[in-house]
Amino acid sequence: MQRLHLPKPLHPLVALVHYDQTKPDVSDAGSRYLLHFYKIAFKSKFSGRAKYGPGSYDFREGGIAFVAPNQLVELSADLKEHEGYALYFHPDLLFQYPLGKSIHQYGFFSYSVSEALFLSEKEKEVISALFESIRTELENNIDQFSQDVLVSQIELLLNHCNRFYNRQFLTRNVLHHDLIDLMNLYLKDRFANQQALNSGLPTTGEIAAYLKVSQRYLSDMLKSLTGKTTQEHIHLRLLEKAKELLTSHSLTTAEVAYQLGFEHPQSFNKLFKQKTGLSPAAFRQRH
Repeated sequence: MQRLHLPKPLHPLVALVHYDQTKPDVSDAGSRYLLHFYKIAFKSKFSGRAKYGPGSYDFREGGIAFVAPNQLVELSADLKEHEGYALYFHPDLLFQYPLGKSIHQYGFFSYSVSEALFLSEKEKEVISALFESIRTELENNIDQFSQDVLVSQIELLLNHCNRFYNRQFLTRNVLHHDLIDLMNLYLKDRFANQQALNSGLPTTGEIAAYLKVSQRYLSDMLKSLTGKTTQEHIHLRLLEKAKELLTSHSLTTAEVAYQLGFEHPQSFNKLFKQKTGLSPAAFRQRH
């Protein structure tokens, strides 16, 4: 708050800034600083971009961005980027609450700058009401129930965001299925040549980087649309290629394992039997 020359927060661990009422001092624009708080930025009418690390969130439709503690953020000189609400809360607020242990499950704090939550008009109304309820609570005198109420309100906000992200995965179905198709083509090519032999097994980080999305967003999107994680999709494509090699070529089981990228044939044998119920040798004999 001091960095932006904003009013002193009403609670030692929580601050809610309503930019329509309070404009920050941007004389220090362009500087970067490490944020030690969780930040949830909600912009219902914003038509610009908000800088975050090396990139920026695009809010042409309005929406919500999430920043986890210890992230590098940049102060923008454009006042249009400071609209709507910004909720800051320190991790210590959640200490001794179940949310303190479960907040890592809200994967959107790990999403990249291009993966903001876009909201429908009805969803904006829901989120606006939640931010207003937090503001009302902060304006009350602090008492023994204040922290319980604030943590409950924040958890309710996060749960709604989870719901809306799931909707976003579904409503942007074409875009996301294009990503899935691209991922499957990449894995098919990855196992079709000698790259696996030279580079090892494909990783979730490698695939996310190829698709230009964050690992957590990719995993959550796949889980929502297919019921399977990124790692499970890797295993599916791997097993398809393994079955092809075991039935169509004269390679030994060990050679198949090495060609797929395994360092040790025993690891391949274990995974194959775990997923199919048969050892590679037994599968080859049956087919």
